[in-house]
Amino acid sequence: MIENMKRLVTSTPLHLVIIVIALIWLLPTLGLLVTSFRTPGAVVGTGWWTVFEHPFDFTQYTLQNYQSVLTQQGLGRAFINSLFVSIPATLIPILLAGFAAFAFAWMDFPGRDYIFMVVVGLLVVPLQMTFIPIYRIFAQLNLAGTFPGIWLAHTGYGLPLTVYLLHNFIAGLPSDLFDSAEIDGASTLQMFFRIVLPLSVPAISSVFIFQFLWVWNDLLVALIYLGGSPEVAPLTLKVANLVGSRGQDWELLTAAAFVSMILPMAVFFGLQRYFVRGILAGSVKG
Repeated sequence: MIENMKRLVTSTPLHLVIIVIALIWLLPTLGLLVTSFRTPGAVVGTGWWTVFEHPFDFTQYTLQNYQSVLTQQGLGRAFINSLFVSIPATLIPILLAGFAAFAFAWMDFPGRDYIFMVVVGLLVVPLQMTFIPIYRIFAQLNLAGTFPGIWLAHTGYGLPLTVYLLHNFIAGLPSDLFDSAEIDGASTLQMFFRIVLPLSVPAISSVFIFQFLWVWNDLLVALIYLGGSPEVAPLTLKVANLVGSRGQDWELLTAAAFVSMILPMAVFFGLQRYFVRGILAGSVKG
């Protein structure tokens, strides 16, 4: 009992500090959410925190902001475009990286270690150096301004990191599993799909979060390879255009920003139980 009390007393200050830091980080998001539901007059006249003085005064709230950005401003189409970009551009590199990480970790072939070093070394290559040559290739192949083009671009840019992260996890799997599977007559593909993939769910989930959030929030790569065409423009381009064309109408900007945040937040909170496990899984061996 005394030990429990000592632990509670010693841990309370740390918990309070963590709670305070969390609240400070949440304040901008809370202000964004509240502002996105306020009327234009309320946004111009008072700060968002004043809603707590009369929280049940529904005259200062409206859904018109979201209706406007989703229909009149075209964010509804941009949201669908972002899904068309993000889902394949996340799944394709993870699948390829899974095969590559398994090969680098458990298969012997000439130059394996040197090839892996080259792949990891690509992490330090700035993306800006590749834009012009890759865009020229895409233009010749008629891939510029298309979804397959941006899928290939994000796959190439995301593979080095995903291979590195998955390799660290897969290399730490017990070798007895593969020895037993090989004795039982399992092929390489069977070992990959029946052993490696099920055991690598935490690492795959962590990599999925990294890759999906990067692709979803990307502006530069989408601007280069997709351009500004409304038919293929993702959310980031639409929100950037709203910011650049409006010096007022803050309520529309906050609504647009919150629309772009909804899905990444859902993905992160939905997979958060795997996140720490996947990050730490390949950090130690024993």
